[in-house]
Amino acid sequence: MRRVQGQARPGWQTLVEEQGLGFHRHVEQGEGRPYWDESVHYSFSLAEVEDLERAVEELHDMCLRVVEHVVKKKRFAEFGIADWLHKPITRSWERKDPHVFGRFDLCYDGAGHAKLLEYNADTPTSLVEASVVQWFWKQDTHPGCDQWNSIHEALIARWQKIGQHRVTFAYTGDEESGEDVMNVAYMADVAAQAGLATQVMQIEDIGWETGLQRFVDSQEQVIDTLFKLYPWEWIVTDGFGPSAIEAQQATPWVEPLWKMILSNKALLALLWELFPDHPNLLPAYLDGPRELSSYVAKPLLGREGASMRIVAAGETVTTPGVYGSEGYVHQEFWPLPDMDGWRPVLGAWVVGDEAAGLGIRETKGLITDNTSSFVPHLIEG
Repeated sequence: MRRVQGQARPGWQTLVEEQGLGFHRHVEQGEGRPYWDESVHYSFSLAEVEDLERAVEELHDMCLRVVEHVVKKKRFAEFGIADWLHKPITRSWERKDPHVFGRFDLCYDGAGHAKLLEYNADTPTSLVEASVVQWFWKQDTHPGCDQWNSIHEALIARWQKIGQHRVTFAYTGDEESGEDVMNVAYMADVAAQAGLATQVMQIEDIGWETGLQRFVDSQEQVIDTLFKLYPWEWIVTDGFGPSAIEAQQATPWVEPLWKMILSNKALLALLWELFPDHPNLLPAYLDGPRELSSYVAKPLLGREGASMRIVAAGETVTTPGVYGSEGYVHQEFWPLPDMDGWRPVLGAWVVGDEAAGLGIRETKGLITDNTSSFVPHLIEG
């Protein structure tokens, strides 16, 4: 694993925007570089990628085993999940409501084992950058090299397997940068390539037809299947939350309700409990840091690095945010590798039950947030 300096393509802004990455102009950078930065890239050996792929698929399998454990042992309370949701989540899991994708965030330096930092299982973003934009960058600049990237083809195959005839793809209009609508539009495109009828709309425009007791779109057509880039923990607290939960019995949404377990950072503590000392896991606890002298306190439902506290080397670093009332998980602090003064986080994508590709975000600080730059990668012989 190497960080390699290079030259950006002339007119790269126009190129990436034509490929769907329009929101990069709206990201405020505090580190003096663009959100998409192709002036550097990471190079991996095939052996490193194969090792990462094995680790990701094993982590995914372990996560599914955590869901089975939580459902069987009724451990929902440790995730802060309200009592009225326990049975619906159990039924969603027992029905095997279909899932499409997720993203594991990993710490890796090419030498030791990759360490799981967290799992974005319900509403992962940076999909367009990982699937499309970095692939075309590779084709333009390093056509003789490979890339760990079968995300696009895997998503098409996954939607074909799910096989719903008509799918509504929804995003929240409250997200102003354009990132959410970009990711949703791309997902609708791959579903259309899979042969499904699709439409894209704001989730705020979805209505409830009291006579039919069904959700409808702006044309008052019944919504059978909904892909939502809107987290379940928000849905269940909205006014239409109970109706949304009831709707899952007939037409499960994507991602499914059972992913409330995997999108909650209590997952990290359950993974460590069920698979102690696993080489791809870090010690993590719900009841405090225990024996950990250096740790990160992460809110169970936190997003984009908000409301975190890092305790290391006798110092404490905090990030602003509104999360934390739901509780925290305390995970061993494992610093990101220093690569020329930058610290990469590897975002490894799972589509269905298989590892499908990699995206990398960089920061100078200890915490990666939604402004950290995305950089491409290659597999070189």
